[in-house]
Amino acid sequence: MAPCRRVGRVMASFRRVGRVMASFRRVGRMMASFRRLGGMVAVIAALPAHAATVEVAPGGLSAALDAAAPGDTLVLAPGAYRGGVVVARPVTVDGGGKAVVDGGGGGSVIRVAAPGVTLRGLTITGSGSDLQAMDSGVFLDRGADRAVVEGNRIEGNLFGVYLYGPEAAVVRGNTILGRTDPRMSERGNGVSVWNSPGSRVEDNDVRWGRDGIFTNASRDNVFAGNRFRDLRFAVHYMWTNDSRVTDNVSERNHVGYALMYSRRIEATGNLSRDDRDHGLLMNYTFDSTVTGNAVVDGTGKCAFLYNANDNRFAGNWFQGCDIGIHFTAGSEGNAITGNAFVGNRTQIKYVGSRYLDWAAEGAGNYWSDNAAFDLDGDGLADSAYRPNDLMDQVMWRHPLAKLLLASPAVRLVRWAQDRFPAMLPGGVVDTAPLMAPPRVEALTP
Repeated sequence: MAPCRRVGRVMASFRRVGRVMASFRRVGRMMASFRRLGGMVAVIAALPAHAATVEVAPGGLSAALDAAAPGDTLVLAPGAYRGGVVVARPVTVDGGGKAVVDGGGGGSVIRVAAPGVTLRGLTITGSGSDLQAMDSGVFLDRGADRAVVEGNRIEGNLFGVYLYGPEAAVVRGNTILGRTDPRMSERGNGVSVWNSPGSRVEDNDVRWGRDGIFTNASRDNVFAGNRFRDLRFAVHYMWTNDSRVTDNVSERNHVGYALMYSRRIEATGNLSRDDRDHGLLMNYTFDSTVTGNAVVDGTGKCAFLYNANDNRFAGNWFQGCDIGIHFTAGSEGNAITGNAFVGNRTQIKYVGSRYLDWAAEGAGNYWSDNAAFDLDGDGLADSAYRPNDLMDQVMWRHPLAKLLLASPAVRLVRWAQDRFPAMLPGGVVDTAPLMAPPRVEALTP
């Protein structure tokens, strides 16, 4: 009987251990519930319990920002406010179009360091002049995700708006006037974008300064509906992939749209007018689409392609430039079709020994100087178009040879090339030139 009693006591001990373990499991579940509840409480605590509209008198912006709760709207009365402020909570600052925030010439005027901030209806001026410190009218720091800067007048600052790492920020409907007093290389940009994925710059009017939009090391951006004047580059891409630049207007800048060291850019519906050096510049740009753009009345090159590979150019309009397209440095795999080359002094400048056919799927481009016939009425010229011949290449290498353009010797060379095609150098040929130009939306009012 004694052994049986001992076995019974052992079994009872196991049962007690089981009950203790079950208690621990219940405690664990309760702790997990408390942790979940604590997380919910933290989330609820972070939300504005009662977002308020706060009236702010001139001079009181800094104090109002310090006292604001998340979700508050600070409505600034007309007047002047001291800049150099930091927005550290998700609030809206509304100037109603009559409040001026002045940085007094030092640092950034407004620095945003919280997500979900909106700045609207302000005149923002008086930043510092330190390029290394990125002194700006509005500086959106890392963590200023989903910030909105809209409907402001941002003038007289080194940089207008600087996006320094926020995600999904929006700069929309602002007038941004940069400085004209330093040399252009010492000025800041209207909008600078660095590592700011998903951000958008839309419907702004940007003038003076260095570049209208400068983007570096970013992705998934949209630059749309902006107007750029009196700048170095209207839009300047560097190492920015998978982005769109659409429906912008560039006027009287050195370069319209400079797409450099970037991949998978979609450039559509943009206009370059009176830009001095290039309307469109592509340097080390790959796998991109350039459609429906117009470059008109440039004094240099409508487009310059330098080592730009595997891109598609279709339905663009290049008019009134010294050179329609300068195509060089081993650019390969580009499809160039359905474009219009109208009234350029030299339609194409390409020096090389290879033959490039700028026709795809039975259709080429429109050339205003192509005196061709279409006897079968299919919309295509009956003979191929060659924009450059041996004499063109001689004149590129020796510009003084232009004095001989009307001479019998030049006429004889061109007559011989026409009769004996083997004399023709390598270069661009359009085997299916269009008889009429395409319709380009960027040219419509």
